Amino acid sequence: MIGRKNIMVRDVSNEVMEKLEFPDRVIKVELGYNHMVVVTPSQCHIYTTKNWNTPVIFDLREGSVCMLHLTLRHFLLVEKSSLSLYSYEGRLLCSPRWQGMQPETLNPAYVSISPDTIAVRDQNDDKLVYLFELSTGRSLVDLPPLKHTSGIAEVALNQAGSPSERQLVVVDKNRDIYLTNVRSSMRLRKLGSMIQSLCWNSEVNMLAAVQDTHLIVWNYPTALFVDKKIMKKTVLLKDTSEFGKSPIVVSFEGNQLGIRRVDGSLVNSYISPYPSVLHGYAASAQWDDALRLCRFVQLSILCTCMFVTYWSHNQCIDPAEEAYAAIDEMDKVTYLQYIKTIPVQAVQMAEMAMFGGNIYDAETILLQNGLVFRAILTNVQLHKWNRALELAVKHKTHVDTVLFLRKNYLDRFEKTETNEKFLRFKDEVKLDAEKITAKMEVELLKERDKK
Repeated sequence: MIGRKNIMVRDVSNEVMEKLEFPDRVIKVELGYNHMVVVTPSQCHIYTTKNWNTPVIFDLREGSVCMLHLTLRHFLLVEKSSLSLYSYEGRLLCSPRWQGMQPETLNPAYVSISPDTIAVRDQNDDKLVYLFELSTGRSLVDLPPLKHTSGIAEVALNQAGSPSERQLVVVDKNRDIYLTNVRSSMRLRKLGSMIQSLCWNSEVNMLAAVQDTHLIVWNYPTALFVDKKIMKKTVLLKDTSEFGKSPIVVSFEGNQLGIRRVDGSLVNSYISPYPSVLHGYAASAQWDDALRLCRFVQLSILCTCMFVTYWSHNQCIDPAEEAYAAIDEMDKVTYLQYIKTIPVQAVQMAEMAMFGGNIYDAETILLQNGLVFRAILTNVQLHKWNRALELAVKHKTHVDTVLFLRKNYLDRFEKTETNEKFLRFKDEVKLDAEKITAKMEVELLKERDKK
C-alpha cells in the first residue's frame, strides 16, 4: 500500500513493478494462490499474478466487508449480514445461511473451506459447527450440525481427496484437537492435545501442528478410525527449539512446512517425502508401486501408513497382515490369521470392522446378512450386555441365551445381578442350560451353511 487508493506490486522473480489505482479507498487486500483480491467500499477487484492490467470486477452487496479469506479455488467475502463464496472469475458460488447467524463476528479460525464443503462455527453457541455443500450452499441435510462438549476455538477441513474423504479437525478451548469424517457418523475422536497451531497439507491428507514443544505431523490422521495404537506409529515428531518461542504453522506443501516465528520471519522445515508419495500412489490405486516403495525404503512409519492406506481403500487381510508383521505387532497378526479361518464372509467382514474399532458397522453388517445370533453373541463378547438383550428382545430370539451367558459371567466373578433390565426377565424366562447350548450349536451350524 502506497496510499489510500494505490497499491504497488513487485514481481521478485523479474523485478517488474506495477502500480494499481482504485476509484475508492482500499479496505481489504489479500494475496495468495496466484491471485490478489482487493476490496473497496463498493467493489471487489480480482487480479491474477499473470495479468495485472485487466482485473475481474464486481459490485458488493452491502459494501461493508468484515473478512476476506482466500483458498486454492475460491475466496470468501464476509459482509455485515451475509457470507458469499466466489470463484476467481468473479462468479457467485453460494451464500450459506443458518439460524441466528452473525457474520460480522466471524474470524478466519471459525471458517474453513474445502473444494466441496464449508465449515462455520456458530457465533451464539461456540460448541456448534455448521457444514454446507459448496455447490448449493445448503446444509448437509443428512447430518445435524456438529456438536462438541467444549467451546470450539478453530476448525479446519482437509483439502485433498473426494467428498466422501472430507475430514474436519476442531480445536477446542482446552487446545485439544479432534478429528471426524463430515459425511459419516460425525463422531469426534481425540487426536492430540496442547495444540498451538495447525495446517492441512494442500495436496494429500496429512496434518501438521505445533504441539507443546514439538512440531507433529500426522502422516495418515484417519488411522485414528482404524486403530488408535497403530495411529501413533504414523506420527512424525520434530523439536521446535529451532523455531523459537510460539511458532505457527502457516503452510504445508508437499514435504515442506512454512513456520512463522514470533518475530514475524518465515522459515521452512522439511520432512520425509515418502509419505506424500505413498498418498499419491494410493489416490491412483497404484498398490504394487506403493508396496515396492515400502519394501525399498524399509521405514516402519511408511509400512504403517501403507497398511492404513490400503485398509481404508480395500480392507484386505493379507496386506494388513504383512504390514503388521513389518512393525512387529504379532498379536494383531495372530488375530488376522484367525479371521482368515472364518468360513462366512459376512462374519469375516464384521470381524474386520471390529478389528478397526467400528463396532456399530460390524453389528450392521451382521444384521443386514440375517446373522442376528452372531450380532447378539458379538455384543456379549464385548460385554455390551444391554445392547445384546435389546437385540434379543427386538428380534424375539435368544433372550434366554443372553440371560444364561450373563448369569454364567456373574457367577464366575461371584457377583449378583443389579441391572434392572436383566432383573425384569429373571422370573419370566426359564433357563435350561442343555437346551440353550444345543440352540447355540444349531445357530452356528446354520451360520456355516451360509458361506
